[in-house]
Amino acid sequence: MIKYLFLISGFFVFSCSLKKQPKSIKFKQEVSIHFDSLLRPFYHGVASGDPLPDRVIIWTRITPEDSVNSISVKWEVAEDEKFSSVYQSDTLSTYPSRDYTVKIDVDALKPDRIYYYRFTSLGKTSIIGRTKTAPVLAKDSLKFAVASCANWEFGFFNPYDKLADQPVLDAVLHLGDYIYEYGVGKYGDTTIGRINIPAHEIISLQDYRTRYSLYRLDKGLRRVHQQHPFIAIWDDHEIANNSTVTGAQNHQPDEGDYQKRKAAARQTYYEWMPIRESNDLYRSFSFGPLADVIMLDERLAGRDVEITDINNPELKSKERSMLGDTQLQWFENSLKSSTATWKVIGNQVIFSDVFIKDIYPKMERNLDSWDGFPTEKKKIVDFIRANKIQDIIITSGDTHASWAIEAAVDITKNYKPFAVEFGVTSISSGNLDERKSADTVKLMEQALLKRNPHIKYNNHRDHGYLLLTLYPTKTKAEWYFIETLKKPESSEYLGKRVDVKKGESKLK
Repeated sequence: MIKYLFLISGFFVFSCSLKKQPKSIKFKQEVSIHFDSLLRPFYHGVASGDPLPDRVIIWTRITPEDSVNSISVKWEVAEDEKFSSVYQSDTLSTYPSRDYTVKIDVDALKPDRIYYYRFTSLGKTSIIGRTKTAPVLAKDSLKFAVASCANWEFGFFNPYDKLADQPVLDAVLHLGDYIYEYGVGKYGDTTIGRINIPAHEIISLQDYRTRYSLYRLDKGLRRVHQQHPFIAIWDDHEIANNSTVTGAQNHQPDEGDYQKRKAAARQTYYEWMPIRESNDLYRSFSFGPLADVIMLDERLAGRDVEITDINNPELKSKERSMLGDTQLQWFENSLKSSTATWKVIGNQVIFSDVFIKDIYPKMERNLDSWDGFPTEKKKIVDFIRANKIQDIIITSGDTHASWAIEAAVDITKNYKPFAVEFGVTSISSGNLDERKSADTVKLMEQALLKRNPHIKYNNHRDHGYLLLTLYPTKTKAEWYFIETLKKPESSEYLGKRVDVKKGESKLK
């Protein structure tokens, strides 16, 4: 047995036993081994995203038998699944320079409407996708799913598969770590037959394209993209572990120029994700009077290099930034100008102050999270309080755990929360019970709750997703977990439900 020590997103530090692979083994380097021939040439399915009241992105990828200079593609959008009356259609071409991906920003749509879409190319028609535009008028409710952290080698993406079965959602908020960059066996469980392609750590443009291609062949991920529009943001593993503007913990000098690697990762993300392409990934969405969704970029827009020593006096420097000056000003303006009942923030790493020593004995705080940028965090909280901004819901990923927090930056028995924070567990990336017994992890969770009175729920054991239902008078948070990742089918169950009333930051 080989033991590896992993540092994942500055939060998880653990050893994982992997079976030593025989020297004679040869990993298949072609993702075609996962192709479903019935889907040819649309093996990666379809996707939609970034819904606005009058437009939405639709996406697909055509896989030709041989490399060609261009491929003609027809797209159609209809208001019914049978396409009895096509609402819009057109024909365009895709090229190797875009990895044969296709992305259309379909406009002139009606608000708060379900649409169906499909593509035709090389004599074949794709599966039919379903999407939805954002509302303009007041709604009785909105429903969002929240997801993050999917790792191919750790197991099948069953939480995505169950999420695809949910009735029509207004959007899936994906908070990052959509892929992982590691080579075979570096972080995962190769014994279940899920082997990374390419086998090495991804660095080049072709490497990133191949890894996205692999992930998008998982049935669960293909199905959830087919059924619901996504609003996505990257975290670090879309580039390399603990990535910043200038470097990454998992980028070494012998791996070439970091800026070139970052550019390759960014290009591939825009090619393969159903999002609008812009110099900045942070952006906001209006869902009528009930909610605004504000997506932050906490990696590539302005993040300074992580400080790993909590006693380093530079940790509290006024110059240190997670967001960068431009994004910070945009964020504050977005909060202040919002007239929506709920302000939902798509946030990659935990915002609230959290003492984690009961979970990770060698770490008092997770300095890869907002705890590593205390001055900027306090500035944001002071801004929220000074402007009396209420009904903020922070959604957070990264930790491979579920959290319900009365968001606070001064953790005492008399703390004053300024928002609520809901953390989503991982789709499949390793959590604590991958290395410890469930009973042991439960004891650790209880100790963490005792140390942090503002944390009302914590689960470091289960994989799944978060469902948020927003009403005019309250928001309901529900954590759904699946039974197993080790086989391609699984049942799910409701693990926890928490409510927050309008005008309050206390959790029920």
